[in-house]
Amino acid sequence: MSAPRVDSTDVLVVGGGPAGAAAALHAARRGLSVLLVDAARFPRDKTCGDGLTPRAMHQLQLLGFGPEIAAGYRSRGLKLHGFGGDVTAPWPKSAFGSEGSAMRRTRLDALLFETARATDGVTVREGSPAVDVSLRHGRVESVTVSTPDGDRTVRCGTVIVADGVRSPFGKLLGRVWHRTEVYGIAARAYCATPFSGEEWIHSHLELRDREGRAQPGYGWIFPLGDGHVNIGCGALSTTARPAKVNTKKLLSHYAGLRRAEWSLGPETDVASALLPMGGAVSGVAGPNWMLIGDAAACVNPLNGEGIDYGLETARLAAELIDPRRDLTVVWPRVLRENYGEAFLLARTAARLLTHPRLLPAVGPFGFRGPQAAPLMRTTARLMGNLVTDGDRDVVARAWRTAAGGLYRLRGSGAVLWA
Repeated sequence: MSAPRVDSTDVLVVGGGPAGAAAALHAARRGLSVLLVDAARFPRDKTCGDGLTPRAMHQLQLLGFGPEIAAGYRSRGLKLHGFGGDVTAPWPKSAFGSEGSAMRRTRLDALLFETARATDGVTVREGSPAVDVSLRHGRVESVTVSTPDGDRTVRCGTVIVADGVRSPFGKLLGRVWHRTEVYGIAARAYCATPFSGEEWIHSHLELRDREGRAQPGYGWIFPLGDGHVNIGCGALSTTARPAKVNTKKLLSHYAGLRRAEWSLGPETDVASALLPMGGAVSGVAGPNWMLIGDAAACVNPLNGEGIDYGLETARLAAELIDPRRDLTVVWPRVLRENYGEAFLLARTAARLLTHPRLLPAVGPFGFRGPQAAPLMRTTARLMGNLVTDGDRDVVARAWRTAAGGLYRLRGSGAVLWA
């Protein structure tokens, strides 16, 4: 039996989704050699709402993408429904712009992956999972990649792990998902519709099952501009208060309720997933490796959005690559500095929503009366991850004040990338 072949690269990126492909592009633009590997072959699907917030669009623009995203389809904001009311909430003007979109993950991921393939300095391998690692004092010395042509040993200076919510390679490095914290369960499908060019994302914040029980989550309809919508639902759960719902059955019920209004065809490509959220994982870095995106639970606990954080953490990680830098402490600190306060507050709010009586009690206040429109516009801004440290308005100041107070109260040890 012949010995595995040996490759060498400055940067090994494990996982070719948006976060991994973006990390490869950013690293290559720094003049580093990059090997990007993924267990699947592209195009491949992923359970996702397919929405692209202005924050995500901003990161894609930084990578050089423009009209090719969703063939030019753009969304203007959210239309929120529930508890006897409807509120329209345009994307606010922000540092990220005010233009959103939506694009099937099969297409978005393939676009980013193929762009990485065509970039000087990047080598890609599909159907090639990273299956083993050699460590010395926590430092990755080499990684075994199982390719269609046999195992290859990859010697690398830095490893960026972007292998998704389950993060099998992250687990080899010691990544732990803390399910005592709030996490998401979601299901999505595609339906044909004559209204796929609708310029608004629709979110139903009053989500009830067939028996009429309110669920701690929401339903969504993302028009895709291609003759279809992405329709789905998500619920919040913890080990203490697990969501007692079959998300695929709930999705079928939700689609049935929306069918006449949208002239929906039957649901196709139904898929479901679990989502770690809000930094509720530990073991995200070592001397020369770091987890990014979904693998690092960089997902908004209030809505399950993670593409924008995946793209952002890819850029942040690539900027840190330096053989002289020990990432063990540096990378968790960078994550906490950028997302810690907001994630802790959002996770706490999401945990409150798992109480079955809370949302039916407070929901009507958000949709009825003169306070409904400004309150829901604020909700849309938070759900779109559109509050930044640079914002100086009342909403941003209140959000930062509450987040900072909670962060100081609970401390950075509250499973935020410990």
